Amino acid sequence: MMKVLITGISGRMGQAVRQAVEANPNTVIGSTHDVGEDIEGALECADVAIDFSFHGFTPELLKAAIEQNKPLIIGTTGHTDEERKAIFDAATKIPVVFASNYSVGVNTLFWLTRKATRILKDFDIEIVEMHHHHKLDAPSGTARTLAEVVCEETGMDYDKDVVHGRFGNVGARPQRQIGMHTLRGGDVVGDHTVIYAIDGERVELAHKASNRGTFAGGAVRAALWIADKPAGLYSMQDVLGLTD
Repeated sequence: MMKVLITGISGRMGQAVRQAVEANPNTVIGSTHDVGEDIEGALECADVAIDFSFHGFTPELLKAAIEQNKPLIIGTTGHTDEERKAIFDAATKIPVVFASNYSVGVNTLFWLTRKATRILKDFDIEIVEMHHHHKLDAPSGTARTLAEVVCEETGMDYDKDVVHGRFGNVGARPQRQIGMHTLRGGDVVGDHTVIYAIDGERVELAHKASNRGTFAGGAVRAALWIADKPAGLYSMQDVLGLTD
């Protein structure tokens, strides 16, 4: 029976992970944690940690996990470049699954986006995401991952070629550009659409989440998968075998 540490337990995702851990016959809650509490003691009571807290907490969690040689499932988004580097460095010492989204459906969307972009790389590509009005970071980590997939397949650069919204007399749309559009409102759990458009036709790939259970269940699946893995940086694509 795998004992799981749930960080950010008081948050929406923390509660969803609690339910997913309790519902899975192969997992049990070893401990819980909120930012400001003792992470070392909480981690000692678990075999793996699932983190959906706050990106600023990640370095502290990484330090404790390395000291105790415990694997991590990181679902927190909005990391700075320095924090992302700390995750990559930690993965040379412990196994880490780092994903912007743990939904099986969304990871299928990542896979489909990669395949579609290889075929439709000459199309104009736009990404639209919508979340609830409580979400702090924009664009969502999932939308960023979608853009990174498109960049990998087209040779574009995220920092140079992704445009976050448009305003004013911006001129004609360049072909080598990815439009990123963020919507916020209500209680939307998460909607993501990748649009491929060219003269005469348009293709859209979309995923809409109706509750957080799908993300939490995927994170628990990742926790069980990583139990016997060596140190390394893994994605939910690795967990699901969607790496081709």
